[in-house]
Amino acid sequence: MPANHTTNYNFPALIFGILLIIFIICGNVLVCMSVYTEKALKTTTNYFIVSLAVADLLLAVLVLPLFVYAEFQDGVWSLNMTICDGLMTMDVMLCTASIFNLCAISIDRFIAVSIPLNYNRKHVDQRQIVLLSATWILALAVASPVMFGINNVPNRDHSECKLEDNNYVIYSSVCSFFMPCPIMLLLYFGIFRGLRNWEEARKAKLRSSMQACKKLQEAAASLQPLAGLPPPVIEKDLTDITLKELDRDQYPDDGPYQANCKDGGVSMLAYPGESYNEDQNQNRHRKGAKINGRERKAMRVLPVVVGAFLFCWTPFFVVHTMRALCEDCEIPSYVTSIVTWLGYVNSALNPIIYTVFNTEFRKFFRKFLPTLPNCC
Repeated sequence: MPANHTTNYNFPALIFGILLIIFIICGNVLVCMSVYTEKALKTTTNYFIVSLAVADLLLAVLVLPLFVYAEFQDGVWSLNMTICDGLMTMDVMLCTASIFNLCAISIDRFIAVSIPLNYNRKHVDQRQIVLLSATWILALAVASPVMFGINNVPNRDHSECKLEDNNYVIYSSVCSFFMPCPIMLLLYFGIFRGLRNWEEARKAKLRSSMQACKKLQEAAASLQPLAGLPPPVIEKDLTDITLKELDRDQYPDDGPYQANCKDGGVSMLAYPGESYNEDQNQNRHRKGAKINGRERKAMRVLPVVVGAFLFCWTPFFVVHTMRALCEDCEIPSYVTSIVTWLGYVNSALNPIIYTVFNTEFRKFFRKFLPTLPNCC
């Protein structure tokens, strides 16, 4: 007898899914291209961000099409179970890779703040290669049980594609989310405490520089009549200079008739007809200050990335862990669908976050998106 079962096609899920896939691919390809082509973006932090973008790209190419197809058929799985197991393997691996990449970024940033003298900001060194490799190897290890048949349970429902072993659901959730997240948050707490201490020490150094400049002005004013030199011309009295004005990464060009206070000390007093050039060490110090300033600004985007990830994926892992721990609990299918969609939306958010919060990424994105609003 023919079955009276009819499939309810979910067209909104199909349309939203196709748009989400396109957005994820375009956004993350731009992130990868920007780091590859722009010299200013070739930093170690951004290499980790590229690794995160690759995980999001693979998710959009290998996982989302099949997930959207199943959602379009109202959650009914109509393909064979080998494809389902491959989908589950890639899903677990790539979601795990995403959070492990964020964890690797936090470890890398913690090292940069804790031992900055031993940290290479411009080139990936052995420690960072190990971190990047471990991210993907561990993600594959967490997902490997599905590849080796843990989903092949007796009386398996072939109309549904999901992780069948509840013990594995708990194990993978702990390894992929509940264990790395507290570690990542603790590392960021240490990072920002270290940055705060560094900024306080830097401001104290700038105050000392201001005091040294004032004393030099007074000494120059008292000695110039004896030396027969014309008085130095100061563009702005040091008593009017604020700490904010001194605390800049970009310094103006030094011209004559100017008393100059640098971050860390006094560089020169200029008289008419004389010129003084800074030596190469000072130029290198300036360049280093610019790089560090850019890096500090770039670090502001990372907590936003982590916050977005936690917002998107926490409901998913909480719901799926509850379902595994409490087999008798009734969790509506639409709740499971919503939290899964929310998790996948995270892959589209990261390029938006970079565009809004990072100047260098924003400049590159504007080359390809001329209509990007000025506010972004």
